[in-house]
Amino acid sequence: MNQIHATALVDPKAQLGDNVQIGPFAIIGPEVQLGDGCQVMAYAQVIGRTSLGAKNIIHSHCVIGNVPQDKKYAGEPTQLRIGSENTFRESCTVNLGTAQDQGVTTIGDRNWVMAYVHIAHDCDVGSNTIMANATQLAGHVQVGDWAILGGLTGVHQFVRIGAHAMTGAGTTLLQDLPPYVMATGNPAGAHGINTEGLKRRGFDEPALLALRRAYKTVYKAGHTLAEALAQLESDLASAKAAGQSSVVDVLTPFKAFLAAPGRGIVR
Repeated sequence: MNQIHATALVDPKAQLGDNVQIGPFAIIGPEVQLGDGCQVMAYAQVIGRTSLGAKNIIHSHCVIGNVPQDKKYAGEPTQLRIGSENTFRESCTVNLGTAQDQGVTTIGDRNWVMAYVHIAHDCDVGSNTIMANATQLAGHVQVGDWAILGGLTGVHQFVRIGAHAMTGAGTTLLQDLPPYVMATGNPAGAHGINTEGLKRRGFDEPALLALRRAYKTVYKAGHTLAEALAQLESDLASAKAAGQSSVVDVLTPFKAFLAAPGRGIVR
């Protein structure tokens, strides 16, 4: 049974699942879909062509699904799609996509989004990420699974952040941050592999050792990116030949990220 406060404004066209809770003075727009067990707390807004899966928690004063902060936006029917079991703490803002990209902003599952975070138009956020207070993502940013962004991290438009990467507080990312790598500073500089986080997530010692070697190949050996990619390909082939599946599992996405076009990597 849904619990909707008497002062909430819920458009009759909105689609609500079961056991949805909507608090005082919250606003739910006509094109919104809320999955089972979602909670929208006092004064929060969920508007636009926005769909949420099950058990999302939207804290007070969030605005989820507003139009992009992009002067080119001309009212196109773009979207915001959010998965399940995400938490958005107080005063977060998440915008719809734009017609200049895929037309959709996407957020996966089980993300922990702290107060005052902004996720701009056309961002693609994976699952199990943590964005600490006042993290700001510009448009078209990609964030991989399990990434952790420290408080006040600022991310330039079109930047890619790899899975399991981590930034320190106050980091400014102007270039891509590869998977597993830690960065901090303004502008950001790379500071090794997120070893402790990877251990907590069950990565074994051969995989961690391979990532440390890969980091040295890219950041310490004086190679060009092309030379580093060639060395990583050789290391990956050796791991495959030796049957080191955990090493293959970490080196494959690391190499693929570096080989993909982007803004250049954080150095």
